[in-house]
Amino acid sequence: MRVLLNIIAVATLTLAGCAANQLAAQAAAEDGFIIENLGNGIYVHHGAHLDIDDGYTGDICNISFVVGERGVVVIDTGGSLKVGQQLRAAIQKITDKPILYVINTHVHPDHIFGNAAFLTDSPKFIGHEKLEQAMHTRKEGYDKLNVRFLGADAKGTDIVTPTLAIKSVETLDLGGRQLKVTAHPNAHTNTDITVEDSKTQTLFTGDLLFVERTPVIEGDIKGLIAMLDTLKTYPFNQVVPGHGPVQKNNQDGVTAMDNAQRYLNVLLTDIRASIKKGDSMEATMGTAAASERDKWVLFDIANRRNVNNIFPALEWE
Repeated sequence: MRVLLNIIAVATLTLAGCAANQLAAQAAAEDGFIIENLGNGIYVHHGAHLDIDDGYTGDICNISFVVGERGVVVIDTGGSLKVGQQLRAAIQKITDKPILYVINTHVHPDHIFGNAAFLTDSPKFIGHEKLEQAMHTRKEGYDKLNVRFLGADAKGTDIVTPTLAIKSVETLDLGGRQLKVTAHPNAHTNTDITVEDSKTQTLFTGDLLFVERTPVIEGDIKGLIAMLDTLKTYPFNQVVPGHGPVQKNNQDGVTAMDNAQRYLNVLLTDIRASIKKGDSMEATMGTAAASERDKWVLFDIANRRNVNNIFPALEWE
């Protein structure tokens, strides 16, 4: 009888904890900053599908946090101090555990400029070994971009560089779950990392994976295609991409990676064909990967930018 009562008590406490988390997530949503509760201590805020040159608000990517027994890890922080503050407030409504780590999956401004909101928590800021240099190199350009597009929200939006640089693999212990942080070679950028949660086998890809939104390549298109093949071999049950909806089982995750690779391979093939014919880069912007246009959000803007980034390198193959 005592065992049965203990089981009932534990079940009651578990249900109460789940209900409290759901209410906290609902409260965050009522403040206009919506948090998706994936269960088992994993939460995601989805930014809008807006381009950095068209309607940019600093809130366009997925930013996440994971709660363990010891504390919280934040995975990307948004594109402004304001977004970072909204994320931090949402975390505090869900848990009072300390924020131990803040991870940036790569250098792009929509993922890193909320870092300053977490300075008072004194977490370890984590990124690729090349992230700090990339942040410093881009600072002037990013500062101008923030003033141009964010206006008053640019105030306080500043670079916070890593205090822990990842060269290969690092394991973070949150208590009851471990997070594997892996640095990758040049792909989406030269600062890409992924995060894997041992408890739920959730893979956070950063911008190595886009879902719905047109994939973006700044680094090496061939490296990104190869990286997606590698990610398919990871033992994940669900995938949180850099942009777009969570893929909530392995097959959906693999399919999303297949879709991204299809676009990238078509883009690569078309650019090579244009170069062989002697077409200009400007002409190629209007023709490369045209067959993919109706399959992706923001295709015209992103695809032209991709051609601009890739074409010069492929001319020298």
